Amino acid sequence: MTKTLTTDDIRDLLTGFSAAIELDQIRVDALPAGKFHPYYSSGMWRRWRRYHLDYINQLLPTVNGMPATLLQELTRVALTRDPLAVREKAIELFSSAASGDCPEQFETASLFFGWLIVDVSRGSEIKPTVGDARSSMMRWLSTTDPLRIAEDPECGYGQPVGFVS
Repeated sequence: MTKTLTTDDIRDLLTGFSAAIELDQIRVDALPAGKFHPYYSSGMWRRWRRYHLDYINQLLPTVNGMPATLLQELTRVALTRDPLAVREKAIELFSSAASGDCPEQFETASLFFGWLIVDVSRGSEIKPTVGDARSSMMRWLSTTDPLRIAEDPECGYGQPVGFVS
């Protein structure tokens, strides 16, 4: 029998994502100016990271309110969907929520993860994962360039050398 994800697992995911965003800012701050595209806007990307951190901080106090049925569904997603496909959907939803595009739809952890389940379930094929649900879920968010800012053509600095997502 598979262990169902817990609110502690969700809290760990969110705090890990927050830490990865903060570490990403530290890495970028340490880069020489010549690594950046001429149109790179440090202030804009710093704000983008801050918006995500603020949103995560909004979700964290609501994690304990997640119902058992939602945690069971997240467990199912973690065990049956490609973690990289879930990562794509999670980043899209985090970006929508952090930018304020649809705040009422994502104001709690339950609402956010409920939308993630719906989004992933209709968009990615079933692909059983190896390992347990928690390990799979922790792969939903990258530890290097978690917001994929380095991929923006106006950034130019690329992935840090020696790090694996």
